[in-house]
Amino acid sequence: MSHSDLQQINSFLSAFARRQAARTVDLPGGFAAYDDAFAHSRANNQVVIDTAVDSEALPAIAEEALGHLPHRLISVLDDEVGMACAQPLIRNGYTHSTYLIMLHTGPVPAGGSAEELDLDAMRIPLARRWRDLLPDVDDEVIRHLVDRREARRRGADIVHFLGARTEEGEIASWADLYLDPATGTAQIEDLITSEAHLRRGYADAVLTTALRLAADKDCGTRFLTADAEDWPRHWYERRGFSVIGHTHCFERG
Repeated sequence: MSHSDLQQINSFLSAFARRQAARTVDLPGGFAAYDDAFAHSRANNQVVIDTAVDSEALPAIAEEALGHLPHRLISVLDDEVGMACAQPLIRNGYTHSTYLIMLHTGPVPAGGSAEELDLDAMRIPLARRWRDLLPDVDDEVIRHLVDRREARRRGADIVHFLGARTEEGEIASWADLYLDPATGTAQIEDLITSEAHLRRGYADAVLTTALRLAADKDCGTRFLTADAEDWPRHWYERRGFSVIGHTHCFERG
């Protein structure tokens, strides 16, 4: 791993957020990304900080950008900048989460048994997953969280929705794959297995397929992000991913 790998990944993350957005507004240190069609989705209505910023000024910058929304989400891509922003934002009522940038450094699998899916095929498992996570929200919130996936098609040159099915045809595990062959970058995002089908190899099938597709498009920088405090990071490490950096997420409301 070199510093250039991390720069390449952070540039990809920033560009994806811009391209996915319905509109953006430049701010000191970054930009605000908006999509009124998915107003309940924090990831689609957030502030992204991708360069140096005055950490003490950031709470006010975010308030001006997101003040019309019931939530606040600030993503800081650079680790050093994120750490500098933590205390000012925490003083202003934000919670702080750290995410690992994990680069695939192991051998690329020969192939995988997952298939490409359209959004219609994913609606039921996605809605069920969000309902389990957010049992108290109304149906409109769930609809936004499911339908926002279609906006992700704008984020990268090639976007695949991948899934592994049971013998009965039910989608058991799924993930997104974002490819930018021009820069050789691939991101695997939201790898999830439904509770009823855990520990049966479905996630491995999806991950293996994603890695093979990325390699076939000459994407040598294959990465994902993982919660620093959650167990999946260790699962990814066993499958050839290594931590090369950190991003920071600040939320309120």
